[in-house]
Amino acid sequence: MKPLVVIPARGGSKGVPRKNIKELGGKSLIYYTIEAAREVFEDKYIMVSTDDEEIKEVVERTGLKVPFLRPQELATDEAGTHEVLLHAIKFSEGNGYFPDTLILLQPTSPFRTGEHIKEALNLYHNELDMVVSVKETKSNPYYVLFEENEEGYLRKSKEGDFTRRQDVPKVWEINGAIYIINIESIKNKEVNRFECIKKYVMDYISSIDIDDKLDFQIASLIKLN
Repeated sequence: MKPLVVIPARGGSKGVPRKNIKELGGKSLIYYTIEAAREVFEDKYIMVSTDDEEIKEVVERTGLKVPFLRPQELATDEAGTHEVLLHAIKFSEGNGYFPDTLILLQPTSPFRTGEHIKEALNLYHNELDMVVSVKETKSNPYYVLFEENEEGYLRKSKEGDFTRRQDVPKVWEINGAIYIINIESIKNKEVNRFECIKKYVMDYISSIDIDDKLDFQIASLIKLN
């Protein structure tokens, strides 16, 4: 495997301002992801992609060099993760390193560890498009999720003859912590069009993804305990 670890950290954040460098448990949020990546990979394979000078400075205090500031067109709310990842791959190839596997680690998952990354990597092989981390969803479409039909009545999102929650099939929710992606696949199509995907299951706490202030408060309480 020729890995490229990408940690995307945009400066703008609506749910929690300056989220990626906001302090959690005594250190910047992004530090947790850098530490987890370093448990598995050498620094030369780890790339923080940011548009923000302050994030760059915070990251480089760890000794990890940030090789570029993201172009302005990749720093807007409209910029997609796919384009950001392609930019990172192109930058790497332009500097003579041609990875075959991209490991996407979002900095909003502070309870994802190096051990989780290693376990997910063990599931990956180059015939897959992706291994992605998941948690079992509490919002099971066979049981508690409904859609409104043309008459305005609620109907189950997924039909099934189940009377107990324990009997419904397990349904998996992507938790945003780990994506191990075949670089040839992502060059040809976006992640939401991948077909050969394997899951890596994580527990609820390890799966916490900080999107808003409540998520941050929950993560802070866990760190305190």
